[in-house]
Amino acid sequence: MPVFHASVYVTLKPAVNDPQGSTIAESLRSLGLGSVRRVRAGKFFEIEVEAADGEAARSEVEQMCRRLLANPVIEEYRFEIGGAQAGSDGPTA
Repeated sequence: MPVFHASVYVTLKPAVNDPQGSTIAESLRSLGLGSVRRVRAGKFFEIEVEAADGEAARSEVEQMCRRLLANPVIEEYRFEIGGAQAGSDGPTA
């Protein structure tokens, strides 16, 4: 079965306060990087998914995001699915 590569980005919704982002921005300014105006922190996941085709891989990743990776109350997500690679039955030497 082909293996698809998914890149998932999870960020806080714009209306949600981001104390981690604020702390990072302030730290960057204290390092002399005064051009920083705002930082929003988030999460990034790289996931390999075995699926019959790209649409099946997209559906699987969508479920992962909705059920576990993102909190729909305060976070939003987006993802990209990379091209399929041939699957393997185990490690190669």
